[in-house]
Amino acid sequence: MSHRAEKSGLSKDIQKKLDAKYNVDQEKQCREWIEAVLGESLPEQEIGKNHFQANLRDGQIICRLINALSPEPLIAKINTQKAAFKQMENIEKFLTACKKFGLQDGDLFQTADLYEAQNMGQVIGTLYACSTIATSKHGYQGMCIGTKMADENKREFDEATLNAGKSILGGQMGYTEGESQSGMSMGKTRKVCD
Repeated sequence: MSHRAEKSGLSKDIQKKLDAKYNVDQEKQCREWIEAVLGESLPEQEIGKNHFQANLRDGQIICRLINALSPEPLIAKINTQKAAFKQMENIEKFLTACKKFGLQDGDLFQTADLYEAQNMGQVIGTLYACSTIATSKHGYQGMCIGTKMADENKREFDEATLNAGKSILGGQMGYTEGESQSGMSMGKTRKVCD
């Protein structure tokens, strides 16, 4: 756990909202997915935000996870030391590897979100994004959580179909067959002195 003073005021309200976004069902899916990818059980089996954070806090599991998902390892050396800065370094290595893997900046959490359990909902969101990118862009065939990215659906039309489409005016194009708003009155007219 972190050794921060208890939050108050606006910070406390924001933290309550972040905690309310945490979804235990998504945590369970993430746990199952991590265990399936790594082929081993997580050390802390109790369900809950703080227990899940305890599993991932040192950064070793998530570093091994991104290496397992990637065709070639993205993190060469994973720190096993218990020093706080080494654990945070592992988390930072994971986040850098995620960018190389194809995740966008908006998909990533901040180091403090995981290390100090500031925003575990965002951590779960990052894990979902890792799964999506692994299956969609890197050909990972194992268990998947989250959404599937759309595939390109390029269409080829022959010349006759393209020409037929040019002669049709759809209602979406704004043609109203001569209709206009002339003669319509929508209530009282506005006068400057009202």
